[in-house]
Amino acid sequence: MRTNISERDFERQVLDLAKLTGWKAYHTFDSRRSAKGFPDLVLARPPVVVFAELKNEVGKLRTEQREWLAALGCCERIESRLWRPGDFEDIQAMLCERERGA
Repeated sequence: MRTNISERDFERQVLDLAKLTGWKAYHTFDSRRSAKGFPDLVLARPPVVVFAELKNEVGKLRTEQREWLAALGCCERIESRLWRPGDFEDIQAMLCERERGA
């Protein structure tokens, strides 16, 4: 692969490969109004979920990106939930339980 590839072209290559190899892929099209630092891609092919920040060969991580990758790298499991307003008590219980270190 070219080493002088732009991040945009690199992203396209990764997304194309993910599609060809059966991964579900998510990329936020325009993150300007989102919280800073969330990784560029979320890839899922059970039982694996990958959060990936993409940079060209000379690109540098911002502090927020480094913090997100560090936090995600320390996670021992990924959970999936569908939450609706009627689930708020369950959501509150789950989030408060986690806050206490469970």
